[in-house]
Amino acid sequence: MASAGSQGGPRQARALVLARHAKLWLVPSILCGLLAVVLSLLYMGGILNPTGHLHRLPIALVNADQGPPPPGRAETLGARLSREIVAGTPGSTVDWRQVDQAEAMDQLSTGKVYGALLVPQAFTADVAALTTGRATERPTLTVLTNPGLGSLGSSLASQITQSAAHQASLALGKELTAAAPPAGSAGSGSGTGTGTSATARLLLADPLAVTTRVGHPIGAHSGLGLSAFYYTLLAVLTGFIGGNIIHNGVDTALGYSDSELGPWHTRRPTVPITRTQTLLLKMVMTAGIMLLTTTLVMLCSVTVLGMDAPHQALLWVFAYCASLAVGLGVQAINAAFGGIGQLVSMFVFIALALPSSGATIPLQAVPGFYRFLSVFEPMRQLSDGIRAILFFDARADSGLARGWTMIAVGVLLALAFGFGMTRYYDRKGLHRWTPQPSE
Repeated sequence: MASAGSQGGPRQARALVLARHAKLWLVPSILCGLLAVVLSLLYMGGILNPTGHLHRLPIALVNADQGPPPPGRAETLGARLSREIVAGTPGSTVDWRQVDQAEAMDQLSTGKVYGALLVPQAFTADVAALTTGRATERPTLTVLTNPGLGSLGSSLASQITQSAAHQASLALGKELTAAAPPAGSAGSGSGTGTGTSATARLLLADPLAVTTRVGHPIGAHSGLGLSAFYYTLLAVLTGFIGGNIIHNGVDTALGYSDSELGPWHTRRPTVPITRTQTLLLKMVMTAGIMLLTTTLVMLCSVTVLGMDAPHQALLWVFAYCASLAVGLGVQAINAAFGGIGQLVSMFVFIALALPSSGATIPLQAVPGFYRFLSVFEPMRQLSDGIRAILFFDARADSGLARGWTMIAVGVLLALAFGFGMTRYYDRKGLHRWTPQPSE
């Protein structure tokens, strides 16, 4: 027992002695600190103030008012109300798309707008009835939501449209109240000579009602519109993590890295193989294993958990191609950058991709840096494609066509970059193997 203690003591002391060397701490401390700073700024910077960063959120504005203009006016009250709503909202925050009702419904069903505000067909006549005392209810503006674009985006659009409708109602109310005869005066049109009652004046002060309903419904098992994002996340993570598992597993099997399982440490004899052939092996394995992971993700999400998923065959094919593109990208980056490849691919496919995906917070509600990233970061493209399949009837113009395009671009870039770098290394004689005995 004393002998064991005497052997353990120097080893423990050695570790403590090494821990006192500043150089041993320097590089890990700097890298970990930079990682903490960058990730904090990336993730928190994109979510803390969505309304403050709002930039041209697309909302449809429909003026269906077909009544004749009021006496002395050249336009209907619906046209006037629509113009005032647009003018009363800073153009940098909302992109009001003035379309007819059919086009508004089409844009809702393709995910091009986050919501819509509808002015009814008999709006002018209904407002005029308020001043005659014949009105039985207030004219109603309708707010349509689009939950397929996510609960936060739909909620932002709903808040904006409701606020705009309320402000328009108050502005119209001031005009109606000013034009109404005061209580107790003649001229109300009823022949009673009582003018406008106090109750009627209260109605005129805020004459418009606002009702909210779903403009493009989605299934009850859709996570309030978030199932598309999380399914995309699963496709990306299986490609990213699976790619790294394959990378490490192949290197271990070919003798280029050690295998440690608990206290057991082994290293296989090195198999002489070029970098190009190694990358080819890893990419072939990635293509095969992604078939398994994509199938399991769909079985768990749809069959076991009951996620609403129309177009299941298309969803499987798209998710497989998405995972494959990510996995091939991981293999290419690891082949090019070596030991730091996994860190580089983590930033490309995870750290920069998540806050710029536009899946949880609309891209119109994040700082411009994230909108710039979303142009090329893969998760935004993949999320739009899966969202189109799940919520927007797999229409090409709802983001699916762009998703396919970016998958193709990603695969071609991964192949060109990966094999370009490995062939360069091989031509330079930068082989990985070192002579080792086979026994």
